[in-house]
Amino acid sequence: MNLQTKALHAGYEKGAEGAMAVPIYQTTAYEFRDVEHAGNLFALKELGYIYTRLNNPTTDVFEKRFAELEGGEAAIATASGMSAIFYAIANAAEAGDNIICAYQVYGGALTQASHTLKRFGIEARFFDVHDTVAMEKLIDDKTKVIFFESLTNPSIDVADIEAITTIANRHGILTVVDNTVATPVLCKPFEHGADITVHSASKYTTGQGLAIGGILVERKNLLEKLKANPRYPQFNEPDASYHGLVYVDVPLPPYTLRTRLSLLRDLGAVVSPFNSWLFIQGIETFALRMREHSSNALKLAQFLEAHPKVKKVNYPGLQSDSNYANAQKYFKNGASSGLLSFEVDTLEAATKLVNATEIYSLVVNIGDSKSIITHPASTTHQQLNAQELEACGVQPGLVRISCGLEFIDDLIADLKQAIEA
Repeated sequence: MNLQTKALHAGYEKGAEGAMAVPIYQTTAYEFRDVEHAGNLFALKELGYIYTRLNNPTTDVFEKRFAELEGGEAAIATASGMSAIFYAIANAAEAGDNIICAYQVYGGALTQASHTLKRFGIEARFFDVHDTVAMEKLIDDKTKVIFFESLTNPSIDVADIEAITTIANRHGILTVVDNTVATPVLCKPFEHGADITVHSASKYTTGQGLAIGGILVERKNLLEKLKANPRYPQFNEPDASYHGLVYVDVPLPPYTLRTRLSLLRDLGAVVSPFNSWLFIQGIETFALRMREHSSNALKLAQFLEAHPKVKKVNYPGLQSDSNYANAQKYFKNGASSGLLSFEVDTLEAATKLVNATEIYSLVVNIGDSKSIITHPASTTHQQLNAQELEACGVQPGLVRISCGLEFIDDLIADLKQAIEA
């Protein structure tokens, strides 16, 4: 079944009422038939709804539908993209372990890895997404996750997914790929060896900046990698917090199961049913929007590349871009999403340009139907020092654009007058 068809139908079976739209189950809890039924649910002898912090019928459709789009086995919806990243890492690593993280990731993810995880006793080691030789040298017996983005924000690099996952698989290490910018419409990390994907559903999934949420997806047959793997005793030994459950012995996808029963249960960063419903609405037009976002972004990048006041354009749809070959390999028809960045001479020139735009909104978000402009060095990556900014590809004169769905001639004209103001 084609992705566009799955986006409209996957994960939802109409009830007796025949409702075409997925209902919003705006409830905290669910009534059990009797004490035995309740006990069976908690013991996983029966599957069903217990409490919306654990599961919800509306969220269930969102999870199933997104897993289908990604080509995965199961998914867990979360309160935000950042919580999805945290759950993906915390499910594999604990105090005394380390993760390997690409420099070229979203600024908030860098901060989480560098500082927040450090306070939990988890060390982050960093690598350039294009230098897999150096990446492999960072691995030791305490390495639990290699984390990177398929299409990086805001440096707009395309990772060589197969090269990274081949090394990870050789060492029995889980790979977590943030596929937010590329989206499952354009890129399928599981087809290239990845184990887990995460997304900020607040971006292209909703498509209109309507809701905060995230999602974590587990690939099919991940059990084979986890079972008897000495790196991950938490999946192979009895869980004292859940009456001795051994996750690899349960006939359910183990990574998402443990995320639900351990992390979602205890930390509670759960998406609301209404937000899940909003994401479902966004998914219905996912494929159509990503084609238009990508088309607009390519035309805008071509305009910028030809402008004499622009030093450099980062967009892998351009044949001149160093990431072009990877984009052709990993992205559907080479379409490279709606995110691009470009450099002007100075910090002053960048801030003047951003302030002079009229159609573009100065907003720290991406993936909206409306075009967004951002100066990363003073906003999303402000907390990084000069060396860290250099490593993740953020120059003082870098401007990031999330290209929306407006008429492309209007977007070009507005940027032209801002550059030349």
